[in-house]
Amino acid sequence: MESAPLRPDMEEETDVVVVGGGGAGLAAAITVREVGRSVILIEKNPQIGGSTTWAVGTYTAAATPHQIRHGIKDSPDLHFADLDLVNARVADRGPEDNPLLRRLLVDHSTDTLHWLMAMGLVFYGPTPEPPHRYPRMVSVLPNAGAFGYFLERRARRLGVDIRCRHSLQGIVRDGDAVVGVDCMTADGRTLRLRARGGVVLATGDFSGSAELKRRFGAVEAAEVQATNPAMTGDGHRLALDIGARVINGHLLLALVRFVAPPRTWIHAIPPWPALTKFMCWSLEHMPPRILKPFIMSFLTTIIGVYPNVFRTGAILVNKRGERFCDETHDPAFPLSRQPEQTAYIILDGALGEAFSAFPNFISTAPGVGYAYLPDYLSSRPDVARTADSIAALAQAIGADPKTLEDTVARRNAEVHGGPLAALTRGPWYALGPMRCFVNFTEGGLAINEQMEVLRADGAVIPGLYAAGSVGQGGMLLEGHGHHLSWAFVSGRFAGRNSAYRVNSPVE
Repeated sequence: MESAPLRPDMEEETDVVVVGGGGAGLAAAITVREVGRSVILIEKNPQIGGSTTWAVGTYTAAATPHQIRHGIKDSPDLHFADLDLVNARVADRGPEDNPLLRRLLVDHSTDTLHWLMAMGLVFYGPTPEPPHRYPRMVSVLPNAGAFGYFLERRARRLGVDIRCRHSLQGIVRDGDAVVGVDCMTADGRTLRLRARGGVVLATGDFSGSAELKRRFGAVEAAEVQATNPAMTGDGHRLALDIGARVINGHLLLALVRFVAPPRTWIHAIPPWPALTKFMCWSLEHMPPRILKPFIMSFLTTIIGVYPNVFRTGAILVNKRGERFCDETHDPAFPLSRQPEQTAYIILDGALGEAFSAFPNFISTAPGVGYAYLPDYLSSRPDVARTADSIAALAQAIGADPKTLEDTVARRNAEVHGGPLAALTRGPWYALGPMRCFVNFTEGGLAINEQMEVLRADGAVIPGLYAAGSVGQGGMLLEGHGHHLSWAFVSGRFAGRNSAYRVNSPVE
């Protein structure tokens, strides 16, 4: 028998072991219990939720109740085709794609949305996101923390054995088959968990691992901080050690993002169904000018800026007021080399007017889909400032007035007669501080449609399953809402298939 090199202090047995307590892992563990099998879920952090609870909170699917209520006739087939349009954004970066997994995603994202709603989750929408031909995106209310709240509640009610502060140390094998894992417990002891059905890896991406980012060719991003630093690729690393393969390891999303908002009493409000249903009703019936500031105050994630902000003429300056890159060509990595890794976006009055209505949004936002400049000015004064002059704006952000004035003048001379707008009139706006974060990495283990992990030669590694980012399998998930959809869809499939592999009678 082969095993990880550790000598365990303790040993237990269950039907399925799930590694990772984010959306994919919770979905897998819940599904195992729904089919009557036992499951132990281990999570290395003090609490479960993972990157799912850091997300913007959007979920994309076709033929949803939200579309039907608005008279929108959509289908998984149309969604499947539209993903070609959405994924075209990364076509020049040489990625693989997996149409079989894409088919599984679009065919099951709607029933998975119903599954989530049955737990008490409330979604608002649908919201348009070109190049999708129909509005498909829905937003969870009040924010992405609701996923962790309701999935954990459902898991515990079903009897999922959840163990936090348990870190994955090794994969245990019997010949070629995976039969369990070794993990380190909170008190420093080694626990071997044997799994009669299999092990589900739901360990997220490797955005927090400089080693893996370098290994797969994302060298420039190696030292850039991750949105979720806990995403260190533990499942990737150990699966690779037993012959698995990573697809699209070079793809990642590095974004210029706002620093996290200050926490207030409103962030402590749990996602009570009565509250979220009222919010959903309000979003559909109350004037946005009244409601939106309230909804925006629920922002708990680190929000990224939509690239079109720069493509239409906004500039990025460092703390000194100096422009340091061509903002239209991946400004994230140059930003990471600036003093304190901090920058501000500068817009003039014309751009301020343009980014006050769809389709010119500043960012996505939980609960409201899109956020515009007025939303930030009214609801996020910590990251949005305005002034009548460039000099006054410079003082507001702590930059040298003369430096910022010279920066704007030089930039206007460069774009004279070109496609980008010149910055010429007030009022003037600054958004920031901004920093560079690696939001997520796209490289996932090669898997089949049963969520079984594959070796480099295409053979199945018996007993090993993967879901979520670690089990992305080469599928491209560009656009908002697809990563969360895949987390829950793949988690359910991995949980079900690993549970059905158990030979003993169902409980």
